[in-house]
Amino acid sequence: MNNYHEIVIAGPTASGKTACAVSVALALGGEILSADSRQVYRSLDIGTGKDLAEYKRGEEAVPYHLIDIADVRENYSLYRYCGDFAAALATVRTKKSLPVICGGTGLYVEAVLRGYRVSDVPEDAPLRKQLMGEDHESLLGRLAAYPRLYAATDLKSKKRVVRALEIASHKGDEPGDTGSSSPLENPLVVIISPPPELLRQRIAARLASRLENGMIEEVRALRDSGISDERLLMLGMEYGAILRYLNGSFSRDEMQEHLYGEICRLAKRQRTWFRGMERRGSRCLWLECGDAAAIIDALNLSRR
Repeated sequence: MNNYHEIVIAGPTASGKTACAVSVALALGGEILSADSRQVYRSLDIGTGKDLAEYKRGEEAVPYHLIDIADVRENYSLYRYCGDFAAALATVRTKKSLPVICGGTGLYVEAVLRGYRVSDVPEDAPLRKQLMGEDHESLLGRLAAYPRLYAATDLKSKKRVVRALEIASHKGDEPGDTGSSSPLENPLVVIISPPPELLRQRIAARLASRLENGMIEEVRALRDSGISDERLLMLGMEYGAILRYLNGSFSRDEMQEHLYGEICRLAKRQRTWFRGMERRGSRCLWLECGDAAAIIDALNLSRR
């Protein structure tokens, strides 16, 4: 047995990471900790791809954590996720189960791997919008006025620089959202990344299936329950596009075509994030398919 104490299985949307994580967890006595920024919300089921049926294989079911833990009306933050993750990880370890972290939200995955000390400063949407409209160099010049934050920030990432300035506007030169000690002891990090054409085919097939099996009705039910259009637009591309369809701005075909393009672009951004995560020091095993056997072999924990 080697020294890996956790498995992280990440990748772009529709890559097959959830099914792979379930197979690995079943084989090795694991429990899944979700790293998805939208699956934390109750009532966001089809649009966020929870696919909870995947956590069951016949009579066996894999325990999962950090799904359906927040009300859809709340703004769930990275700060809150880090605290919830630490509590869930402690629970899994108490049971001596193998933690299997699975998700496509790169920021959540990297926060766990690098042990971000996340500030409790809330998002300031107007300020963030204003700062994102400025060029990177001018933002770096502003941040230089806060030497501790400057030294603790990933200066190559415009989003991280903007977040640092957001923190500075509330707390001055107090580092936040920066590397600390990871809650993970020694993880094997696996990135599942199918060839682009195959991934696009999967995205198209999955989108068609979800539209046929209730995603439109899910958005309609959320709106009818009192969730505002503004809030729905904040919940991600599926909810925004379907809302526009329900409001008559899109035909059904236009909505589906728009969503397909947006999801393909999301997958590309996710892959780029994970490549950047590797450059920032997280060693990763890249697989083109969710091959649970390859992951188990990498762990040297095969039960054959």
